Parts: sequence; C-alpha cells; structure tokens
Amino acid sequence: MSHAAPDRRRREVEAGPERELYTHYLGRAEALGRTLSLTPLTSVELPESRSASAPGRQAAEAEALLGKVPPSHTLICLDPAGKTQSSEAFAGTLAKVRDGGAAGLAFLVGGADGLGQAVHNRADLSLSFGPMTLPHGLARIVLAEQIYRAMTILAGHPYHRA
Repeated sequence: MSHAAPDRRRREVEAGPERELYTHYLGRAEALGRTLSLTPLTSVELPESRSASAPGRQAAEAEALLGKVPPSHTLICLDPAGKTQSSEAFAGTLAKVRDGGAAGLAFLVGGADGLGQAVHNRADLSLSFGPMTLPHGLARIVLAEQIYRAMTILAGHPYHRA
C-alpha cells in the first residue's frame, strides 16, 4: 500500500530508484516463476486511509486490502512481530502453497500504522524481515527480491549461494 502524496511526489516515487529496483526483482521473479507454476505476479497499491486516528486508518486499510484478496488465496502478511524464515524456508513455504493447490498467494504490506487486526485474523502466515521498521518502499524491494530468491532456490539456479 502506498502512502497518499501530492501527485508530483507520487510520480517521483513511482519513477524513482526504489520503484526501479522493485520492478527489476518482480520482473525477474515473473520470468522464472512461469517455469515453476508460480505466476502471474501482480502488484496492487492502495492509498493511505484519510482517517484521523491510527486505529481508524488500520481498520480502513485492512478492509480495502482484504477487498482485493480473493477468499481462495493464501494470505501472508508482513509484520515485524511475525515469524522469521531463512530464504530456504521461505522457498519451502512458496512451494508448499503452490503444491497445496492454493488458488493464489497474496502478500500484504501495511501502511505507516501497520496492518489492521482484520488482516492478522485472515492471514495464513505472518512473516517478518526482522524487528527493525523498514520504509514501505524498501520492504517491497526486500519482498520482491526474496520472492525471486525463493524461486531461484526452487529452480536450482545459482543466484542463491548460502
């Protein structure tokens, strides 16, 4: 989910180095994912809620996010309090979801106030990149790179050399 910003700033974020790196990894994952039955990859961004309170923003954003995820999809939310996984374990999670016959997989990244309780209640897994707070754009890059890395692990590609 992207933060609401004036149009000029939003264009800069969309066209900047964070966006380019995110798109780079997502594109690489999309190409490799076709051979692994892990596509299509779609990215959906929603504006930040205009609610005056943090709980109000969390609830509104949770409703908007969950409205974009089909009920048949496995849902993984990113949360600092979630479970940490190695890249190999994350690859195993993706393979398990794929092999378990899930209709799809959705990763949800919260806004500045985090994800609302409704998202946590619906999530099949809460995943953490660690206890540090990451800027939204950087969290998206790390997620895209880790999805690509997981796919290379599953494909036996030499990109991942742990």
